[in-house]
Amino acid sequence: MTKLPWYPLSLFSISLTTTLLVYLSLGNSPPTETGKVTLAPAIAPVEASNSIRQGQEITLNGKTYKIPWTQWQQGDKIRTGISDIGAMNLLGLELLSTQDPNLQPVRWFGSQSNQPLPILARYIAPYRYLDITELIGLAGGQLQVNNNTLTLNFPLAQINHIRQGNQTWGKRIVLEVDRPTVWQISEAKGHGVVMISGKASKTKLSDYDASFSPKPSLDTDEDDLGSPVSQPLDSSLFSLEDTGTLTKVHVNLPTAHGLNVFSLSNPNRIVIDVRADGMVPKEIVWTPGIIWRQQLVTINSGRKQETFPINWLEIDQRSPRISLKPITTNVNGQTGTAPLVTTAQKWQAAAAINGGFFNRNNQLPLGAIRQDQNWLSSPILGRGAIGWDDKGQVYINRLALRETVTTASGNTIPIAFVNSGYIQAGVSRYTSEWGQRYTPLSDNETLIFVENNRVTYQQKAGKAGTQSYPIPNNGYLLTIRKNAVSSSLMSPGTTLALQSNTIPTEFNQLSHVLGAGPLLISNRRIVLNAASENFSKGFQTQKASRSAIGLSKRGTIMLVAVHTRVGGSGASLDEMAQIMQRLGATDALNLDGGSSTGLVLGGKLIDRSPVTAARVHNGIGVFVNP
Repeated sequence: MTKLPWYPLSLFSISLTTTLLVYLSLGNSPPTETGKVTLAPAIAPVEASNSIRQGQEITLNGKTYKIPWTQWQQGDKIRTGISDIGAMNLLGLELLSTQDPNLQPVRWFGSQSNQPLPILARYIAPYRYLDITELIGLAGGQLQVNNNTLTLNFPLAQINHIRQGNQTWGKRIVLEVDRPTVWQISEAKGHGVVMISGKASKTKLSDYDASFSPKPSLDTDEDDLGSPVSQPLDSSLFSLEDTGTLTKVHVNLPTAHGLNVFSLSNPNRIVIDVRADGMVPKEIVWTPGIIWRQQLVTINSGRKQETFPINWLEIDQRSPRISLKPITTNVNGQTGTAPLVTTAQKWQAAAAINGGFFNRNNQLPLGAIRQDQNWLSSPILGRGAIGWDDKGQVYINRLALRETVTTASGNTIPIAFVNSGYIQAGVSRYTSEWGQRYTPLSDNETLIFVENNRVTYQQKAGKAGTQSYPIPNNGYLLTIRKNAVSSSLMSPGTTLALQSNTIPTEFNQLSHVLGAGPLLISNRRIVLNAASENFSKGFQTQKASRSAIGLSKRGTIMLVAVHTRVGGSGASLDEMAQIMQRLGATDALNLDGGSSTGLVLGGKLIDRSPVTAARVHNGIGVFVNP
């Protein structure tokens, strides 16, 4: 166990003022009044330094969080870095726009409210770390390292004054504190919590009793972040709860409203805005080849205009440093679901978006997943898909797979699906990508075992789910459902020739494919036709949280997450197509949505609170090579 003595960070820190002077001397524009800075693109990277330890857990004032951290030696100083999204969530930093991935301006107290603090950043795959050495020292923090855990302790701030007021856009709560401090945010449907490392007096706690506060819950409906009916702001806006090391500010959230929390100085204040348009537009060059954007997009919907807060990533997949791959929960088979964050971390993906549809009951895929030329799950119903290779080629269209096996006597038997959880009458094929064993998904299936292109034996299965059978390592298993084909055509000893082609043929040469649907945009035109892709009428008309993937005019890949419109419900499919078009997509595909919608960057969700996100089967991972 590596154990260091407690030490104040200021012992080896340079002052923030000095850091700011260095930052300005590099030729960057000074901060603007809005807090957004324009950075020159050619700032020299951080001097090469040796990493001395790293881990995946941070304990803050006694509570443990899964957040990556690292320490390195730079000259005679020990520097401490926390993953940038983790630092934002854990410490309350507001990450501001930057064109330089090596320098991240943030808003967090400071000497002047309108002046951002510049923090050096360094990318160590798959995370971008912020050097928070001086910043934690500013708050009087101390740290200790025990094996995998970075322990941070801060003196608790005193909450001196609390006030709330009406604004034209919503409500504002202001808490004055006697020193810079940290906070975390959690949001669920109708309920938000801001957890401040500070203490309020007993009088203030009694003035704002927490007994009315609702408990957050996960709503797995498609429109999981709000109904289309507007609700007025509740007069009982917030309450306080003392947990000993935290003061929790419980906030009642009207429909489609969220929390925008930031800090000000002179005096030190934490500001909580409750508003429908709380997203702060930003553009952060996260690492060369990945840009994170937040923006408000306005479209024409019916007879009026609607504005949607958008989180999206622009990925330059043509860069030799960047690659994309379908990622699944279970690397040894196709059964299973997990939080998207967990799957992204397992695959060591720098970024990820949720992918195609799946059955929540049996946790099996329902659509195309092709990884490194292997079908993990075949396409269904001619639905939309995206395919790409490691050379930067991308193709988006509706997709079908045509597979057959032909016997030596000339009988051709169509294969309906490959490694699929979609059950229809006909013949399906299962390979080792499905797993080591196959458990019948319907009653009375006939199983055909094929090794080295020859049928070895047949077996009649009984009731679905009661027994499993081995899938040949050097072949595959065919299952006949509903007696759609005579098993005598494939008696033991029969030689089979397998043929497989995609329609359109452009998908054949693409090593990776992921299907979902419906197709939204093709060649700059909206081509939405959910009925032709066999989606239900309810799915066609619902308004929900949505994910999409697109190809931009610049040839880059767009990963987009949308939840509710300003003050209202989620997006319809037609609205999602318009949003993608407004963002500049020449081609676009709708992905699974609702509570499945999720966009991960640096090991954390950037589009929603984790408590509102459901488990998913698969996604698309973005990888950054050293």
